[in-house]
Amino acid sequence: MDKHNLTVLNEFILMGITDHPELQAPLFGLFLIIYMTSVVGNLGIIILTKMHSKLQTPRYFFLRHLAITDLGYAIAVGPKMLANFVVDENTISYYFCAIQQIFFFIFITTELFILSAMSYDRYVAICNPLCYTIIMSRGVCSLLVAIPYLYGTFVSLLVTIKIFNLSFCGHNVIRHFYCDILPLVSLLCSDTDEIKLVIFILSVFGLISSLLIVLVSYILLIASILRLNSAEGRYKAFSTCGSHLTMVVVFYGTLIFMYLQPNPVIPLTLIKWLPYFTPW
Repeated sequence: MDKHNLTVLNEFILMGITDHPELQAPLFGLFLIIYMTSVVGNLGIIILTKMHSKLQTPRYFFLRHLAITDLGYAIAVGPKMLANFVVDENTISYYFCAIQQIFFFIFITTELFILSAMSYDRYVAICNPLCYTIIMSRGVCSLLVAIPYLYGTFVSLLVTIKIFNLSFCGHNVIRHFYCDILPLVSLLCSDTDEIKLVIFILSVFGLISSLLIVLVSYILLIASILRLNSAEGRYKAFSTCGSHLTMVVVFYGTLIFMYLQPNPVIPLTLIKWLPYFTPW
């Protein structure tokens, strides 16, 4: 059985998070709380930053779109993951699997560059406060958000189309709780060298380029803060960046650990858990 036409597969089976039945109930409760907290929290941020007149600044504009991306990939993955805990065999249709992968990676990739835009915003706010409103105009902020969405859509469609245009070997069991790239690639019987190289190159470009923006922004920002004479001023400046910097470290660290490898050696059981250590 060398190759099979793509249309032979009508659905995939998602193995879920654990193979231990006794853990299904407590894990369902845990992840239901995480999912509901994510949805309610992000919806609250989106509504509050949209409606409150005092929150119509670039900082909260980027925060709103960060919440949109968080909400987007939570909704793309969460319901199907939770369903896996209450059904005997959790299946996902062939086309819905592709759709889930598209939306998940649109929002993940977009979030990378929105975090970069937020870093640049903090740099301008602290290092060039007098020109802040001019530099971070509404048009500039909209552009800094539009480009990540467009790039995220391009990357997601490119990778998903390439994967689903290859041949699967008749195996339809995905050892994950959603349609992730690495478990799907492992089911392919076509030559996977090209798609692995594409994934690696796009991962390198997305992660490294956006991370460089963050690093350069924070290096310049920290250098500027350290030149302040007032200890109180330094503390206040650092405090405005603390939460964002923590989010950057956790989010980038997780994605680099998951995807920035030419030949992934991380066990799939570990990869399953990693998204829950990102800042939902």
